[in-house]
Amino acid sequence: MKKKIVSLVLAAAMTLSLCACGATGAETTDGAATETETAADDSAADANASSGDSYTVGICQLVQHPALDAATKGFKDSLTELLGDKVSFDEQNAAGDSATCATIANQFVASNVDLILANATAPLQAAAAATNEIPILGTSVTDYATALEIDGWTGKTGVNISGTSDLAPIAEQAAMLNELFPDASNIGILYCSAEPNSQYQAKMMTESLSTYGSYTIKEYTFADSNDIASVATTASSECDVIYVPTDNTAASNAEVINNVCLPAGVPIIAGEEGLCKGCGVATLSIDYYDLGYATGKMAYEVLVNGADISNMEVEYAPQVTKEFNKTICDELGITVPDSYVAIEE
Repeated sequence: MKKKIVSLVLAAAMTLSLCACGATGAETTDGAATETETAADDSAADANASSGDSYTVGICQLVQHPALDAATKGFKDSLTELLGDKVSFDEQNAAGDSATCATIANQFVASNVDLILANATAPLQAAAAATNEIPILGTSVTDYATALEIDGWTGKTGVNISGTSDLAPIAEQAAMLNELFPDASNIGILYCSAEPNSQYQAKMMTESLSTYGSYTIKEYTFADSNDIASVATTASSECDVIYVPTDNTAASNAEVINNVCLPAGVPIIAGEEGLCKGCGVATLSIDYYDLGYATGKMAYEVLVNGADISNMEVEYAPQVTKEFNKTICDELGITVPDSYVAIEE
């Protein structure tokens, strides 16, 4: 009886051994089968590494204007320097329309791009609504907490989003306004009410200017480009100086604003260089190319080194520069301190 049981056990063991050999495709000993499986695993890993050597990045830019254009160029230059021809870009421009941002973001998701660059707040919000899996990097976004409605901001989003912020020090911009126009009485803040980050900057500027105690501050908002001229006309008739924050709609219509405020003799302190070049007398500005370039480095960390984007700190411009528009300053008879740098024509 014992011999019969032993025979049955041996038979079963032989059957299992044959099944195992059939599964691995290796007609060899158990040790050799393990080596074959390891080699197969290594081969699969090599194949995965090879397939990950090329990347497609979707870029959604809100609108065409110098600041955003520079950020996109910096991003592409940075990532191309790091990856060469292993990276390709699907670059789309939403022409200032939030609904188009959503369409573009959904197209990127359908195409299963490896990463999305959202250039400005509306593209960031559209990308966030479109996917919680594909990594999203923002740039030219002033305040991520406001844009993504995050309470208790820690510097990280905690989701599939990070990026760079174009927020210049608002308190220092207020100090610039006071340095150039200490005797002004009425200060207007002109911005697009449809841009949450502009609202955020307006609030911060009001608080910063209030510390000087000598200004009456009023906000002048427009809903879109159609009413910029009329709102700017009202502001220029009531104010001694106007502050225009980093605002995409305003930047795209800087000439319209300038055509109203310059003849009225009302100087504008601008939130960034591109806007100042179009209608301002001075700005405390960041370099948007450098901002985009830094975002490209972040993209490399995510795509190649596997960085956890949810745990990546939002980065800020490393330095700001006091700049002035010589043409408009000359026309208005404004002299700026020697520490200001003229914006190149």
